[in-house]
Amino acid sequence: MDFLNYAFMQRALLAAVLVGVTAPAIGIYLVQRRQALMGDGIGHVAMTGVGLGFLLSASPVWMATAVSVLGAVLMELIRWYGRTRGDIALAMLFYGGMAGGVMFINLAPGGSNANLTSYLFGSLSTVSQSDVLAICLLAAFVVLVTLGLRRQLFAISQDEEFARVTGLPVRALNLLTAVTAAVTVTVAMRVVGLLLVSALMVVPVAAAQQLSRSFAATFAIAVAIGVTVTIGGTITSYYQDVPPGATIVLLTIAAFILLTALATPLARRRARALAAAQAAGDAAERTVPVTRGAGEEVSV
Repeated sequence: MDFLNYAFMQRALLAAVLVGVTAPAIGIYLVQRRQALMGDGIGHVAMTGVGLGFLLSASPVWMATAVSVLGAVLMELIRWYGRTRGDIALAMLFYGGMAGGVMFINLAPGGSNANLTSYLFGSLSTVSQSDVLAICLLAAFVVLVTLGLRRQLFAISQDEEFARVTGLPVRALNLLTAVTAAVTVTVAMRVVGLLLVSALMVVPVAAAQQLSRSFAATFAIAVAIGVTVTIGGTITSYYQDVPPGATIVLLTIAAFILLTALATPLARRRARALAAAQAAGDAAERTVPVTRGAGEEVSV
């Protein structure tokens, strides 16, 4: 536990816990909406914000938040009014965001592509006190939205038309989901990195779905997996001197493989038990008491 003696590790672990909570919390809605790659698109747009932060001598975290939120909103507007398929909107975010980030970082005084590395793949030693404050505030927003509006967000994730009929403000909730995903990306970029954050939003949810089909249980398991792998990856990165983002993502994939291997035999046993119960029910339905004469019963 000697790593707790260092201030930069204390900051990194706090940021890791917040990332482990927020990424799966919004990711479960993206998976339900079949928008698992939204995090990738927003992550690339956030690169432009990081570049602008260096160019304008502003906080890269807050600048990335503003730009990624704008990009997420534009993507939703294109989906509604532009009659453009979602994958085309994502492609524009990918390439425009990457190009903007590289351009602005090179225009910044003394800037180079090397400055982007810690934001693209995460870095423990560069998590500053101001970064932690920003991450805490942004994470609080994500948790409030994903828990406070969980019923509404679940409804639009399952069936937008039904949600609209029930009177829910579908467009406003879609925008809020996109904005929350954008905020989550910037929360995670200092620990996991912009290019890898989408994995932490999606893979823990997929792993949790191997064990549970209910929304509440999947949510809780996914967050537990997220916190476990982010803490484990951060500590491993400290001792082994390996990139934290890559370590966290590899641990997440390992957790998915492990839970899948454990869940497969359980699923087979449940399927066999269900089939046996159905067969027993069918047999019981075929054996029906029929009255013959004065109270005499036979089975058919």
